Formats: sequence, structure tokens, C-alpha cells
Amino acid sequence: MNDMKNRMGFRGRLLCACLCLIAITAVLPADAKAAVKPRIVDMLITSNMQNVLLYARLVDCFRADMDSAILAGVPAVFTLYVDVYQERPYRWDTKIATKEIRRTIKYDNLKKTFSITTNGNSQPVLFTDFQSAQKAMSDLNGIPVVPLSRLTKNNQYYAQVHVKIDKIRLPFYMEYVFVFVSYWDFETPTYKIRFSY
Repeated sequence: MNDMKNRMGFRGRLLCACLCLIAITAVLPADAKAAVKPRIVDMLITSNMQNVLLYARLVDCFRADMDSAILAGVPAVFTLYVDVYQERPYRWDTKIATKEIRRTIKYDNLKKTFSITTNGNSQPVLFTDFQSAQKAMSDLNGIPVVPLSRLTKNNQYYAQVHVKIDKIRLPFYMEYVFVFVSYWDFETPTYKIRFSY
């Protein structure tokens, strides 16, 4: 009788351990995907005749819940923050310029188009498919960072860059409908890229 009781106890513990293992395995992929953080890659600083220009690309910035909200008509705002500093040996570095660029993506359900505006520009860029609109939001091509007239020759500089995906402010009762929007508030780490003039 005691031997039978030990077998049942062992079987019960084995069954419980198997169920826990299955539950952990089922939950891990969702947590691993949620843990993916947006980041900036392929950063390049160059210049034209008037400005220092930034080229970069955002990756892992669109999540599944964000995609579905955008397709439902909720706008998403990406804000690029750039600070330019002059390196000075043995002293604090001097901040030369600060730049903030806001890009907003919004889907028009009636026209079936995605519009992207930059810094509230009245003329949005229109896209018919979501992948092209996502690419346009994540590509940072030729962003003027600082005018060359503000730099002095033969000095070292660096730019600190990060992007924040802002939480959308919805009308009062809409916040209860789109609960998942509150999870959008995330940002990239701050990246530092050096250049000289």
C-alpha cells in the first residue's frame, strides 16, 4: 500500500513537472518577441555644402500590436533626438546643436493609404502598402544635423542619437478601447557617432 502511494506521488510530481515545462515553453516565444528592443543600425555622418547629414536605419521598431493599431487608424509617432557636441580635451564637451524630428504614420481606412508627415509638414508622403510605409518610417536618410557654419575646422565632434516611439494621446473614451497603445512607449539606446571637420 505504501509502495502504491509512493508511485502515485511520483507520477503526480512527474505530471506536474511536465505541465510546468509545457507552460514555460509555450510562454517563452511570446516573451522573447516582446523583449526585442528597437535599435539604430548603419549610422553614417557625412556632409553636403551646407549641413552635416545623418544616415541611419531603425530595426525592430514595429511590433505586432502596433501594426494592428496603425491598421485600425491609430497614428504612431517616432521622434528622433540628435545632440551634437564638440570634443574638448580636459574640459566638458560643448553642445553645438540639438535637433528633434517627429515623424507620424497614419492609415486612412477609406482611401487605403498610409501618410507620413515629418515635423507637422502640411504635405504628407503617401504610400499604398504598409511595408513601404514602414520602410519610410525606419529609414533616416540625409537628416540635416547641424549647419557647417556652426563648426570650426580641425576639431572633433560627435552626435548622440536616439529614437523614441511616443505614446499616442487618444480622445478620452478611445483610450479604454485601444488599451494596447499604452505599451508603445519605448525607445532605442543612445548611440554616439564621431566625426571631424
